[in-house]
This record gives sequence, structure tokens and C-alpha cells, in this order.
Amino acid sequence: MDDDSLMRHALGLAERGRGAVEPNPLVGAVIARDGRIIGEGWHAKFGGDHAEVVALRHAGEKCRGATLYVTLEPCSHFGKTPPCADAVIAAGITRVVVAMSDPFPEVAGRGLDRIRAAGIAVTLGVCESEARRLNRPYLTLLSAARPYVHLKWAMSLDGKIASRTGDSKWISGEESRRLVHQLRGRVDAIIVGAGTVRADDPLLTARPPGPRTPARIVLASRPELPADCQLLRTAGDSPVIVVSPTPATIPGAEVLVADGLPSLLAELGRRRMTQILVEGGAKVIGSFLDAGLVDECHVFIAPILVGGPAGASAGHGVATIADSLRLTECSARTVGSDVYLHGLI
Repeated sequence: MDDDSLMRHALGLAERGRGAVEPNPLVGAVIARDGRIIGEGWHAKFGGDHAEVVALRHAGEKCRGATLYVTLEPCSHFGKTPPCADAVIAAGITRVVVAMSDPFPEVAGRGLDRIRAAGIAVTLGVCESEARRLNRPYLTLLSAARPYVHLKWAMSLDGKIASRTGDSKWISGEESRRLVHQLRGRVDAIIVGAGTVRADDPLLTARPPGPRTPARIVLASRPELPADCQLLRTAGDSPVIVVSPTPATIPGAEVLVADGLPSLLAELGRRRMTQILVEGGAKVIGSFLDAGLVDECHVFIAPILVGGPAGASAGHGVATIADSLRLTECSARTVGSDVYLHGLI
């Protein structure tokens, strides 16, 4: 196997930590000699051993004279674990191939400098674009100081997310809803508007639970929720945060005062939330689109026609089609009777 193949294998290993390692990055590592894998590992959970250490332990004494392939620059500082760069040097690795440097301020090239200073050959940039794609949420948190925003909705063929009476259960099929629960279990928070809470009384949990327990965030012009809503009844299971421009006290919920989406996302970034899922309704979806604060879209299109005015987005919208937000790396596949459209912005 060549450098690209071995690095892609490491990237696949890194993906296994999604939802369990945040706010840390996803990292995979492979140790090879003469193109053959002799050890591998990935960062499996926050606070646990880093990928390089797992791979070194897996390979044991075979590490001496071998090559390490790692998707992110080895760390050079003491955090929750000792520096990985020191472990690489001590193991007798003679070449290190890295997909990308780590922009985290306490690393930022220092890990590679330490490895080079020990006389180990370093190759940087193998499969870098794939590595950056893998860790878009981590990189967004570091560069923009806000969480990575997933936008999700289910709609009919004619673009409706509810009937004229507000009924929306269920537009998408069971298989699509199962995918949404998997996505919920990998994010730090789920965001809806107060209108959705009043109309649908959602639970907003991952069922079955995933590696993360997301906070339930409600955007409200007035800081209030129905006293008997499911969110407040289950507040002991996962946090409920009501975001409003004015302070108040809601038993069972935190009231977070924020003036607009940028200030809200900045606060969530300070709390080290790495990924959030925006689920609606139409006004909330439109507000995120209008603010340009969407990174990834998940759209489930059901083979039904609803009619009426309830479109998927109720924001201001763009003036011309040329101004539209465009999806890249867009994919479409059938999920049950629905079509699942997924892409990046």
C-alpha cells in the first residue's frame, strides 16, 4: 500500500470516534513497514488515549524503523494525556506522514518541529483535503469560535413542512427518522423555535441514545415554555435552554439572554459545543440561512403533495437566484420511500 492508501485507511479509522471525542478532533493512525500495516488506532473518546498512542501500543516493538501515518499533527503539550510527539520519538519511528497540521494554538506546528528535531523524516499534506473535510466541525470551532451548524428538515415534493393546519407528523418515513436520531446522538445541541414546541411538543432526544446527550435549545421572542411540555418534563435527562432577548426564570430550564444568532453561537462556542442541529420550524431555518450560519444540510423529501403556504424556510431569502447558497459535495440516496439529500455549504 502507498502513502495515500495508508492515510485513507487512517481517515476511516478516525471516523469511528465521531460523536464521542468532541470537542477534540477526529484522529486515526496507522503504523506500517514496507507498505504493510503492523498497528492501527483511533481517538475513541474524549479524555482517552490519542490515536498515535493506541497504534504504537498495537504495534509494540515492531514500531522501530517503521512509518507512522496520522491524520492530524501529533500533539506536543500535556493536556488530558501526555504529548504524542514524545511517544512517537520514544517508539523508534523513523518516518511520520501527516495529513494536516493542527491549528490548535498549543500545537500549531510544535509537534512536527519536535519530531523533526529528533531526526525523524516528516511528510506533510498527504490527503489533506480529506482530513480537513473529516474535521470541519473542529476546524470551525477553532477558526470561527462557534459550533458547526447542521440544518435538517423534512418536506413534501412541493416543499411543505406542514399542512395548512400545522400538522407535520409524519412527513418523512420511519427509516428517515431513524437517520435523524443517529444525527441527534452525535451533536451537542438541537435547536428549534418556540412555535415548534407549542405546535408539536417535541422531545428532541436521540432514540436510542447516541454517544452524546444533546442540550435542547428553544429560540423564543418571550422567555416562556408551556409548563407541561415534554422538554420541561424531561429536563433532568438532558438540559433545556431557552434563548430570549430578555431574562426570566423558567423552572427546569436555563434562560440564556442573547441578541441574535451570532451572539448565541458565540456563547455556544465558549461552552465548547462543536456541532449543533437546527431542526426548525420555518422561521428558525430561514433565520439561520439569512445569517449565513449553515455549514451542512440534511433534507428528507417525501413522495407526497401537501399544498398550502407552509414552506420549508420563512426567512427574508435572497434577492436573486445568483445569490443563493449552493451545496457542494452534494449526494442523494433513497431512504425507505424518501430521498435523502445531503451537502455542504
